This record gives sequence, structure tokens and C-alpha cells, in this order.
Amino acid sequence: MKAIRYHAVGGPEVLRLEDVEDPTPGPGEVRIRVKAAGVNFADTERRRGHYDAAVPLPRILGSEAAGVVDQVGPGVDSRWVGRRVVAMAPRSYAEFMTAPAEELLELPAHVTFEEGAGLLVQGLTAWHLIHTSARLERGQKVLIHAAAGGVGLLTIQLAKQLGATVLGTVSNEAKARLAKEAGADEVFIYGGARSVSDWVRDITGGTGVEVVLDSVGASTWASSLESLAPFGHLVAFGSASGEPPPVAVESLYAKSIKVSAYWLRTQHPEALQRRARQALGELLSTGALKVKLGLVVDLSDAARAHRELETRATVGKVVLRVP
Repeated sequence: MKAIRYHAVGGPEVLRLEDVEDPTPGPGEVRIRVKAAGVNFADTERRRGHYDAAVPLPRILGSEAAGVVDQVGPGVDSRWVGRRVVAMAPRSYAEFMTAPAEELLELPAHVTFEEGAGLLVQGLTAWHLIHTSARLERGQKVLIHAAAGGVGLLTIQLAKQLGATVLGTVSNEAKARLAKEAGADEVFIYGGARSVSDWVRDITGGTGVEVVLDSVGASTWASSLESLAPFGHLVAFGSASGEPPPVAVESLYAKSIKVSAYWLRTQHPEALQRRARQALGELLSTGALKVKLGLVVDLSDAARAHRELETRATVGKVVLRVP
């Protein structure tokens, strides 16, 4: 089969389309004929050697895909064969991948493979940010940085379904329109003289927001803390602009605020992860949750996908189409 591998860490240019051996499903697994693979910022971090540095090279990238089950391993119901599914599993930048059958989510007929490939990693992240980490409630206000990104757009939709007021930050007018279309109540565009925290104070009548979701890191950290209301909660889940500075506990006392972190790769209780997957599947099936596709390119153009994702030239979900 064809797959995207890298033999040394580095820039997007290290990604190569190569012929490798087809995978075989093991006990409890299925093999999926991949139709579309999701691209995530974490993939670029792995390629640069910042994540999973001990994994031997060469390595096939990827962590989620949509496609059709074409084989089942021992102990798996053969009725899975031929079904359209989405799965979160490694080595998805390829024509075939294996995944645990118990973690498959069936893809509704009205949802494309490209849309399905954008659901699990960012959708589960968004769901857990809202429901597990922040525990956002109806009537609260939430500030979402990078609101036009894949996680941002899904988080906006989930927050609005709860009845929250959503404030978002973006880098340009086009991204602001996307965030508004997803349901954001107010959107801030970086680049002017006004600070995010001043804008939040104006929007909220000086009270601030109960929750801030921050995947940007260094460049937004101070404004995130300043934007919180008393007893507010800042959840960090990425550092696209660099790692934020250390937090001095003394700086949290004045407003009794809380700072925490979320990472999808943390071992989640099985029942919680199952509930999250089921919730996403139901929302996708009813049309209550929509995956916004951004850049969609062929598998052979993986380097381009990484390059544009790293330079923040993309909006929504970046996907590799597998011919």
C-alpha cells in the first residue's frame, strides 16, 4: 500500500509517499480501507520530534481516518465488513489502517468521508473541553481562542448547544465570519491596538468570562488570565505560539481563579470516552454538529497540508484524501 512516512525528524519536506506492507488486523481489530485521513497539529509536532520521540523511525503518521472496513480480525463480527466508519488509531496516513473494533463509530450516509475524518480527534477534544474539563453550564460565558480552527469551530457549536455565550478570537475577517457562522456571539480580530482582555471586559460589562479555552499559549496567556471572572477557569490544551510562562500561585488568589490542562492522549475512563463518542455520533447523525472542512488535498500532498497548518493558513479541518 501507499503511505506517508518520515525517516528523520524535521520540516514538512521529510514526509515521503512510499510503498509499505499492508497491515493485518489482530484480535479485536478491523482493517479499514482509508478514504480520508485527518491532519492535526499534533502530527506536525511528532514530525518535528516533539511528541513520541522514542518511537522508532521510519514512521507512518496520522491518528484518525474515515473509510470502509474490508477485513476483520479474530473475535470481530464479520458484519463490520463493508460498513462506513470513522476511527481514531495510529498510522492513518495510508491506504489501509487497523483499529480496535470496539472504538469504531459508524459514519452516517449523509456525512462524507472527508467530514468524518475530521470528527474524532478534534471532536473528542472539543467535547471533553466543554463537558469534562471546563464543565461549562447554561448561561455562562466562554472565551475560545483560535475560534476558526478545527477544535474551535466544534467547541463553539457544543457551547451554544448548552446555552452558553461564546466569545472567540481569530486573526482575520474571513475567520471571524466562520466563527460567527458556527454560532459565536462576538468575535475579536487580533492586530489592533485594543487588547483581548479590554475587549472582554467591554463585552461582559466588566465581569469577565467564567471559562477560557486556550490552545495558543504564549501570546494569549496573559489576556486569558485577565479575561477571567472571579472563580473563573482557564483550560490550556495547546501551545501553538509557544509554551506559556509559569503560573505563580499568588497571582491566582485575587480572583480565586483556576488553571488546568486537557490532553486527549491522557488515559480516559472507558465509560467516559464511550459516552463522548456516542454523543458525537448522535450529534453528527442529526446534523446538530457539523465538521467545517478547510484544506483538503491528496495523500501525496501531506507536506503541503503540514506546511499550511503550521503557518496558520488554514481554517476548519485539514484532511488528506486517499485515492
